[in-house]
Amino acid sequence: MDFTASDRISALLPRLRQFVAEEILPLEADPASYDGHENIRLDLRDAVRARARAAGLYAPQMPEARGGLGLTMAEQAAFYEETNRSIFGPSCFNCAAPDDGNMRCLEMTATEDQKRRWLQPIIDGTVNSSFAMTEPHPGGGSDPGMIRTRAERHGSRWRIHGHKWFISGAAVARHFILIARTDPDMGETRRHLTAFLFHADQPGWRIVRRIGNLGPDEHGGVCELEFDGLEIDDADRLMQVGDGLRLTQIRLGPARLTHCMRWLGLAKRSMEIAKAYVETREGFGLRLSERESVRIKLGEVAHDIQIGRLLTMHAAWKLDQGDLARKEVSSAKIHVADTLHKAVDTAIQLCGARGYSTDTVLEWIYRYARAARLVDGASEVHKMVLARFYEKEGSDYWRWG
Repeated sequence: MDFTASDRISALLPRLRQFVAEEILPLEADPASYDGHENIRLDLRDAVRARARAAGLYAPQMPEARGGLGLTMAEQAAFYEETNRSIFGPSCFNCAAPDDGNMRCLEMTATEDQKRRWLQPIIDGTVNSSFAMTEPHPGGGSDPGMIRTRAERHGSRWRIHGHKWFISGAAVARHFILIARTDPDMGETRRHLTAFLFHADQPGWRIVRRIGNLGPDEHGGVCELEFDGLEIDDADRLMQVGDGLRLTQIRLGPARLTHCMRWLGLAKRSMEIAKAYVETREGFGLRLSERESVRIKLGEVAHDIQIGRLLTMHAAWKLDQGDLARKEVSSAKIHVADTLHKAVDTAIQLCGARGYSTDTVLEWIYRYARAARLVDGASEVHKMVLARFYEKEGSDYWRWG
């Protein structure tokens, strides 16, 4: 592995840092910048997106031919980390969940006609999107083998019946990717699922509710959906019948890693706020930054963030080599989720009452951080993945290459 930054990302990062500092960070301090769910207002986001696009800092994960930057996964690791120095950053550069993962999934799996109709509008920012997979018990959560939402074929169309929940972005999404069961028997091949595309305006489904939570919410929140006869043309099926599980692996692996990339940016921002505070705050005759206990806390978190960066970059490099990088992504996901929570918790402690207040974004990040150990597979599921790899590989678990 070579940790030398490419010429392309080396040229982009200074411009990206300046854009975040000048165009996005000031928005956080203005209550008028926020929507009703503690995210940047969509109209304001779109205005910033237009400036980001004009500056050549837009859609880093998409090919240049589609209006993106065409960055490798390793280059994206550096780019995404920098965007999330601001809580609004990823959305302003069109690399926030769930659109980010959906765009990547469609670019990798859709036909050219499907890309034109379903992908390009997401890249252009004219629509938001959503990925409908998770279900309430006894349906599928972390285990897609339990998915019960069914798709029944009637000629050239499919009729969907079922129940989904905690579907990110659904309240504002126009384009949806849906995972449904097309074979009642999972079998050893696990080809029981198929992926479909549908538009918010199609009849036969509804949003039951936007689920309240700790927040802050991504645009469109997390929603409960009900399907009662939604009809989808077979032309809007993704990949082949029975390829749904494969598609979820294509969709979720890189998406877990891009979460890590962004979370590292938030962890660094948390420590940036804490460091600035302890360097000026005095008590009992000393600046807080002069106390050994404070310096140790900052050093511990800096250490954990750097481990997270190395794990994330290693997984990104493996993906760039064409590997699924399952254990590398799981390792990064576990560590970075824990590190984000530790970083912001430490920052709040060091900032005292100010950190607990809304005078900084630390309490926003703290609430957001709690979800990190749940989204895209709970930490316990990823630990099970690692245990299975170790059981199978033994000492080869740590092989290079």
